Amino acid sequence: QVHLVESGGGLVQPGGSLRLSCLASGSIFSISTMGWYRQAPGKQRELVADSTSAGTTIYADSVKGRFTISRDNAKNTLYLQMSSLKPEDTAVYYCNAVRWILGIQYDYWGQGTQVTISS
Repeated sequence: QVHLVESGGGLVQPGGSLRLSCLASGSIFSISTMGWYRQAPGKQRELVADSTSAGTTIYADSVKGRFTISRDNAKNTLYLQMSSLKPEDTAVYYCNAVRWILGIQYDYWGQGTQVTISS
């Protein structure tokens, strides 16, 4: 099992910045990809950014150039640095971790942290 706990959400004015953190615990040795997803009211959950154990990163087009994902393996923590925030970035942000065991993918999710961009 993998346990994920997000933190760092809050209310920020447009143009502001926030840094989200996701602390992983449990069977973290076999985690391959970790990422951030978000879900706005009335919308489906969408990928924001993810990072593989090899260091490859992927970003949604809507956040490229504004968000940066990073992993601190020594601290078992995933980060999402968000800048130039827009009202449309408002959502619950979820941390995700993927493990592959005997060819089967297992997904783990945090409880989510609310990010609200408003003046």
